[in-house]
Amino acid sequence: MKAMILESLGEVKPPFDGVPSPAPLRLVQQPDPTLAPGEVLLRVTRCGVCHTELDEIEGRTPPPHLPVILGHQVVGTLESDSLLLDTQEQAPALQKGQRAGVAWIASTCGHCQFCLSGQENLCPEFKATGRDINGGYAEYMKVRADFVHPLPDSISDSEAAPLLCAGAVGYRALKLCNLQDGQRLGLMGFGGSNHIVLKTAKYKYPNSQIFVFSRNPQEREFALSLGAAWAGAIEGVPPEGLDAIIDTTPVWGPIAEALKRLKPGGRLVVNAIRKEEVDKEALLKLDYASQLWMEKEIKSVANVTRQDVREFLQLAEEASLKPEVQEYELKDANQALLELKQGRIRRTKVLFIN
Repeated sequence: MKAMILESLGEVKPPFDGVPSPAPLRLVQQPDPTLAPGEVLLRVTRCGVCHTELDEIEGRTPPPHLPVILGHQVVGTLESDSLLLDTQEQAPALQKGQRAGVAWIASTCGHCQFCLSGQENLCPEFKATGRDINGGYAEYMKVRADFVHPLPDSISDSEAAPLLCAGAVGYRALKLCNLQDGQRLGLMGFGGSNHIVLKTAKYKYPNSQIFVFSRNPQEREFALSLGAAWAGAIEGVPPEGLDAIIDTTPVWGPIAEALKRLKPGGRLVVNAIRKEEVDKEALLKLDYASQLWMEKEIKSVANVTRQDVREFLQLAEEASLKPEVQEYELKDANQALLELKQGRIRRTKVLFIN
């Protein structure tokens, strides 16, 4: 099979003075995966490109098991002869030839306090797709049968890919906001995840106004076109205080700005697996009176559960949520990653594989 593999960590950077920079991923031919008991084979058709892959390549996440095939927003067709029977009743049975998806959550232990309490995303043995097991930047991948998700027929392969991470983790972040219909929501950053959150929030909370903060004027215009009540710069001051804010930016500075915009008792939900270190000092200089006092909260998002993914896929079908996507061939994965780093993210990037 063809696959784009990551063999060593390094910076994703553009050409310098016309000289190409080393590409982080290399296109190779390698044997198709060999299945172990309890696993199924997926013929990949699409795989979303996520900012987490930049974090993996540049060393901001727990280190991947190199060499590794990245990609955790995977859509394909089941090639396995066996049914996907989940003994924990987490998923329905799926048959060979059926469309299915794989998200960031690849496996958990199933018996720790977190798994038994519905918080499998916090399991100490949590394994991530495209980091701890090979992911979807390839023609085929294998995965545990009970961590595969059926896909609604009304959602195309390209539309489904970003729903499996950008959509699902955004949905978890939205749940953690504890928002009530009519309360005001802020979105700090407006890339692949928050544009889906905006659509989701408008469906779940039709009487809530949504305020978008972005460094990019084009992203602000995009947010307004999707129904945002207001859009401004990261340092912008909205006309109203906000009940909750979801931050999806890769840097520290927006956290300090977001805390200033919360109402008393408001909650900031940080939806990022890691933050880049360049402006970490911004967080260390928080002003208690203006940013933390009055019972404001900071909550992080860690991974997703299978239940998050399946609930969100059902909601996406009900609400006809269609993410904006831009397709690339598998061999162009490095270009997609570079554009993502450069902030060219109006649409969610998806690899077209078969």
